[in-house]
Amino acid sequence: MASRGRGSALSPPLSPLLALSLLLSLALPLALALPLSPPLSPSPPAAARERLLEAAGGWGWRNLSCPVCKVLFAALDVALQMEPNVARVGHVASRLCQDLRLARPPVCQQAVELFQHDMVTAWARSVLRPGEACGLLLGQRCGHWDILADWNLTMPDTPKPPVRPPAPPPPGAPVDHILFLTDLHWDRWYRPGSAVACPDPLCCRGAPLGTPGGAGFWGSYGKCDLPLHTIDALLEHAVGTVANGSLGSLQPIVGSWDGTQGGAGVMVEGAVGSVGAANASGAGAKRSVGSGKGSKDSAAEGQGAGGARGAGRFSAVYWTGDIPAHDVWRQSRSDQLGALRTVTQLLRRHLGTVPVYPAVGNHEATPVNAFPPPSVTGNQSAQWLYQAMAEQWQQWLPPDALRTLRTAGFYTLQVSPGLRLVSLNMNYCSQANFWLLLNATDPAGQLQWLLGVLQAAEDQGEKVHIIGHIPPGHCLRAWSWNYYSIVNRYEGTIAGQFFGHTHLDEFELFYDEETLSRPLGVAFLAPSATTYISLNPGYRIYSVAGQYPDSSRAVLDHFTFILNLTESGGGGGGGSGVPVSPPPWRLLYRAREALGLPAAGAADWDLLLRRLQSERRLFDRFWFLRHKGHPPRAPCGAPCQAATLCALRTARSGDPQLCQHLPVPPRAWHGQSLC
Repeated sequence: MASRGRGSALSPPLSPLLALSLLLSLALPLALALPLSPPLSPSPPAAARERLLEAAGGWGWRNLSCPVCKVLFAALDVALQMEPNVARVGHVASRLCQDLRLARPPVCQQAVELFQHDMVTAWARSVLRPGEACGLLLGQRCGHWDILADWNLTMPDTPKPPVRPPAPPPPGAPVDHILFLTDLHWDRWYRPGSAVACPDPLCCRGAPLGTPGGAGFWGSYGKCDLPLHTIDALLEHAVGTVANGSLGSLQPIVGSWDGTQGGAGVMVEGAVGSVGAANASGAGAKRSVGSGKGSKDSAAEGQGAGGARGAGRFSAVYWTGDIPAHDVWRQSRSDQLGALRTVTQLLRRHLGTVPVYPAVGNHEATPVNAFPPPSVTGNQSAQWLYQAMAEQWQQWLPPDALRTLRTAGFYTLQVSPGLRLVSLNMNYCSQANFWLLLNATDPAGQLQWLLGVLQAAEDQGEKVHIIGHIPPGHCLRAWSWNYYSIVNRYEGTIAGQFFGHTHLDEFELFYDEETLSRPLGVAFLAPSATTYISLNPGYRIYSVAGQYPDSSRAVLDHFTFILNLTESGGGGGGGSGVPVSPPPWRLLYRAREALGLPAAGAADWDLLLRRLQSERRLFDRFWFLRHKGHPPRAPCGAPCQAATLCALRTARSGDPQLCQHLPVPPRAWHGQSLC
């Protein structure tokens, strides 16, 4: 999770989660340096604490200095030879959290208590040496480290077959519709009418204010997640849209692009309502399927409206994780499993027999991002989560897929003749997964396994869709580069890549490794269901080439829907009452129509990227769509535009070479994430 101001995409604030990770990391050497003989001191040694605060100055986590880090980790020369004392580390971390005003004292205490045991274990068992610690935490400007150094997969000996561009579907060919859900983030403590602004990492909880300006019934702009009745309404609307055959006739909020529009115009004001009033008449404005009756009644009615009324019109559902809310400082395993069961049952109720193919998100675990490799056994392993997922999802997944899911959280299966699905556990590439300090070289052997799956698919003439939570451009460098090489080798087999995690509407491009000029693949990053932070709820439907001889199985177009909180009372005028009318879900845009794409292949998205650089009006439109119709108030200036385009251009992390032609500010070329 990450905080988000309403400014540009550059230099987003350091997330509370990463701040906590740094805090525990920095507390470790300080705590280990305490003498073991006296009882636990009520505070860090005075001299060390004074040096810390003096070096920190007006410390905020965004400007964590190298001197602070070196003061603390100097103690590791001796301290790492001692047995870590978890209670001591936790006490020091909690005190520092409060001294540095990272959060309110209760949040500091709960967060440290939740994270301390796993993080101390990972640090103590890692091969990290004291001299590398500050380089790992703060970058090469503060020291050199090799713990996450480059590594290479063993590629199959089979030569790459000649590249054949995918052929467009013949007239009348079948088209599949795939519902894509990501980052639902159900908050069971969401309360309409509660405070939208609060000092904690997650708001819209607690008692109603009793005054205007509280959290809306369906959601709110702010640091807030979703109530269950909004997720229920989302599913009902999605199923109904396809069941009644209206997908092709809906009029979008953002219409076709002919190059003459004023770009953002009223859209950059951040109020979709005004755009909807001006441009969303007709079917898109007059039909909304949600029941608007709260979670229990809506869920019950969803069975009839969705499952019994032709939910089979979806060929499949891709669901890429992040089920629980962002209250990461207070989650228990029971909380996470409860969210897993509740949302899984909700999907079953609405979708009936439609197959759902899930992927593991980073928020499913507690502590968040804590996904140890299978070599970690016992109570600190991830088996408690994977076993529960296998139990909940056994209706959708065959035995072989359940077997690898139970082991490491990834799987493959045949969706239909000629189409195979791979669900990756992208937490094994995550920069926030502190368990990778033990060994970051192809954790769980997942990428080597992927190579085998893709080679077998190539041999059998299958096309492959890959789903996952964290997009490859946001992964650790070595993992990302190896994945990039896999996509290069199997470009003729991989027909689609689908990710989430950033909460924004984006894509990442893949180019041939020899020249970095020929586009050969695109990863779609779909927008989140949740509003976190200050977004509209949303979901996506992909139109994909169906089953017929020599089908490409590629994405033909996609449709993005939003719940306009400006219209529904979540834009600042929310209240605790149940609304009379259903939520105003709208088709925000069709990709090819709104962005002027000839088709939806990699070459088309590459052409769009070039146009986004030269056509400012088109970029303003993309910026509006990227934020689900509720962009930041401040415009995206030239540096922000360059950084945004750079992140779209590269699915290979840590590679500014792909953005040499863009005036990207230092250290700003990486992608933005709100999760």
